[in-house]
Amino acid sequence: MTQIDEDEQFYRDTQSVAFPKLDDRQIAMLDPLGARRVIGRGAVIYRAGQRDLGLTAVLRGQVEVFDLRDGQERILATADPGDFIGDVATLMGTAALANARSSADETEILEVPADRLRQALAELPAVSKPIVNAFIMRRQRLKRYHEFAGLRILAQDASRDGHQLDDFLDKNHIPHRLVDFQSEDGRELSKRLNLVGRDLPALITAGGMPLRHPSLREVAQIAGLLRPLASQEESEVKCDLAIIGAGPAGLAAAVYAASEGLKTVVLESYAPGGQAGSSSLIENFFGFPTGISGGELTYKAQLQAYRFGAKFSTPAQALSLAYTEGEHRASLQIEGCNATLRAKCVIIATGADYLRLEAEGREAFEGSGVYYAATAREGQLCRDSTVIVAGGGNSAGQAAMFLSEGAAKVLLVVRGEGLTKTMSTYLSRRVEAKENIEILTSTEIRTMMGGKVLEAVELENTKTQERRTVQTPAVFSMIGANPCTTWLPAEIERDAKGFVKTGQAVAEAPAWKGMNRSPGPLETSCPGIFAAGDVRSGSVKRCAAAVGEGSMAVEGVHEVLRTYV
Repeated sequence: MTQIDEDEQFYRDTQSVAFPKLDDRQIAMLDPLGARRVIGRGAVIYRAGQRDLGLTAVLRGQVEVFDLRDGQERILATADPGDFIGDVATLMGTAALANARSSADETEILEVPADRLRQALAELPAVSKPIVNAFIMRRQRLKRYHEFAGLRILAQDASRDGHQLDDFLDKNHIPHRLVDFQSEDGRELSKRLNLVGRDLPALITAGGMPLRHPSLREVAQIAGLLRPLASQEESEVKCDLAIIGAGPAGLAAAVYAASEGLKTVVLESYAPGGQAGSSSLIENFFGFPTGISGGELTYKAQLQAYRFGAKFSTPAQALSLAYTEGEHRASLQIEGCNATLRAKCVIIATGADYLRLEAEGREAFEGSGVYYAATAREGQLCRDSTVIVAGGGNSAGQAAMFLSEGAAKVLLVVRGEGLTKTMSTYLSRRVEAKENIEILTSTEIRTMMGGKVLEAVELENTKTQERRTVQTPAVFSMIGANPCTTWLPAEIERDAKGFVKTGQAVAEAPAWKGMNRSPGPLETSCPGIFAAGDVRSGSVKRCAAAVGEGSMAVEGVHEVLRTYV
């Protein structure tokens, strides 16, 4: 079956989930939350790029959703009485990817504002389930729709900056296409928009406007990911809980805190998911007997947090944290934000950064041959080739297994003498049994070579000092990580490796002296500030453990907030 045939089958199989009808009872439940409006043919309901859209249900008449691609309209869907329009962007408050207008002489619609919609999704299960499932399925269908324009990145082949924009949008689940400047489509697009090589990479918005050499923040603004935490007039914004980092620990904390009514703000410096979001398949996570990709797991967790009202901002880098006495104990300065975020409690869930291979020439191939995630996107880059995975832990094993399905051969380069001490037994056995995976123990990568992209590496056996050159387009580095804690103040105590201390390890810290309670298990040397997940000293570096810690930290937050009552 060809890809086109597979897509057509997928569209047929998912039609009922993607486009359910709201019955009279469900519309009656939504009616008090919104307002009815009658519009004429051609009246625009929303345009691509608009944010914070609510739900629009069609009561009579018809609405069409359409895309503009290089001056040409393309109808994506039509909505009849009982239908509603929108997709994941409606739930997340990000930018709309298409346009909507009335296509009947007289159309009556029910418009539910974004804040009231979230209320409905949290409090009305009979309405919430079909709407949320439809939003998620529509986004999946849109990603498969080859004729959809959406956001486009025009870049030179092998452009590191172009691939970074592609990676950023991909990890943030924003539908887009990467267009090669030298391809037929690329030449036509560049000619129409008067773009030349020095203008690249360029982001083409859903409205067809080019943005030359955009920064990640500019791309995030276009996509609606970068949420303003305060208006220009505000010097500070207050919340119950600030969560720094949206890996599994931060996302779990966001879900539980928001669902329990806490005003929750989540700051993420690149893309939700953390290291788990880069995992091609997590097979030992509770409740998924056949495994689940880290990206899918964390994406659904993010949507769950959005549904309960958590506010996300990406990319939003916390620059500093100051601990103060009083009800709002933490003050956070955020990159690009003039206002100070003041929180009653903070959960530090910044995880860890991947360590870089100490190989000559590595810097030249970051993003163009050296990768720190093995997802479907990276897998396509090295299909039918020999690829190298460096590392001996579970992340490396999962990456090797995933890549072995498309690569001709996978070389697993391990500095140690085997996998038994660093990799789960089930996974190491599977790796060892895979025919096209070769395990090279006591081996390190010494040199990386190539032109614009990686072409070969030199390996050395550290026992025999024997060296050999391997032709490869990709090295996947999974050799460990350092905690993201350098931005924290000295008052937040850390261990010798930089991981945040919690619980009894900080009981003698100055801020705890004179307190009428002991620090909670996940509480840091500053009362009301918690650490969860990989960033915490002594934590179990597993996705399920991070989820558990994020959930437990919220219980600690409630304990602190009860002291204010």
